[in-house]
Amino acid sequence: MPPRNFHLRGVALTYAPMKRFLPCVLLVLLAFSAQAQVQVDLKFKRLQYIAHEPVMATVTITNLAGRDIELRDQDEQHWYGFEVTANDGRILAPLAQVSEAPLQIPTGTSVTRKINIEERFPVGDLGVYHVRLNVYFADLNKYFYAHARVFEVTTARPIWQQTVGMPSGDGERTYSLMTNRFPDHTSLYVRVEDQARGLVYATYSLGRLISFDEPHKEIDRENQLHVLQCAAPRIWSYSVVGLDGKLIKHASYAQARGNPRLRRMADGTVTVAGGILDVPVAPSAATKSIPKLSDRPADLPPED
Repeated sequence: MPPRNFHLRGVALTYAPMKRFLPCVLLVLLAFSAQAQVQVDLKFKRLQYIAHEPVMATVTITNLAGRDIELRDQDEQHWYGFEVTANDGRILAPLAQVSEAPLQIPTGTSVTRKINIEERFPVGDLGVYHVRLNVYFADLNKYFYAHARVFEVTTARPIWQQTVGMPSGDGERTYSLMTNRFPDHTSLYVRVEDQARGLVYATYSLGRLISFDEPHKEIDRENQLHVLQCAAPRIWSYSVVGLDGKLIKHASYAQARGNPRLRRMADGTVTVAGGILDVPVAPSAATKSIPKLSDRPADLPPED
């Protein structure tokens, strides 16, 4: 007859390895819990960008900690940063280290921001770039990473160029219009640069372009560039670009009896003749929403 404590010894034998196994389980659960504290996502709207064009990264941070959190710098550790690698494996040093104010995120909510990679890293050379985003959570002394993303910097097809003098007499500026064909449309780009000094002040899209119609362009008496392009059937897009590369004006015109056209007046000013100005209906004060962190600056046309 087996001893009365036989079953107890079996329980003890089973309990011994379980006792050694429990700490491992706890460590895995704690690691999983820490990993789930903050979720980070990184996206680019397009795979391809023109050299010196703004490369806008959309960053989304979600708080899964079960409590309100604050992301902040600590001990010279910035609470978020990018790792940008060129196609040859070189890790690119940032042009400038930007310190961000602390960010509070209520539990269960997300915050989205748009950040221009082109302003922060030297990505003007042609090629493929790999980008990884990290967010530092000081409360846990831990980094959280987004999946790496890729974009390509390429050239556009030049279609027009004009060099003008600065009214102050300090050098020259060169305006260039370029086109780039995407899978489903063609976009018109403008670039403003000082070729003698090798400085590019701006490169950005003026919007879509219907290929059968060449864009119209004029230089006014202040040496600002006026561009009128057919962006869709019976719709024209009108832009005014300054010597510093800033977009001064952007508007849409609908076809009337004839197509809109640029007209240079005797005093050197440039106006749009023909067409009907397309004025969007402004929302009422009651329906206006609070601006989001993800809103684009108002001085650029909508992204293609």
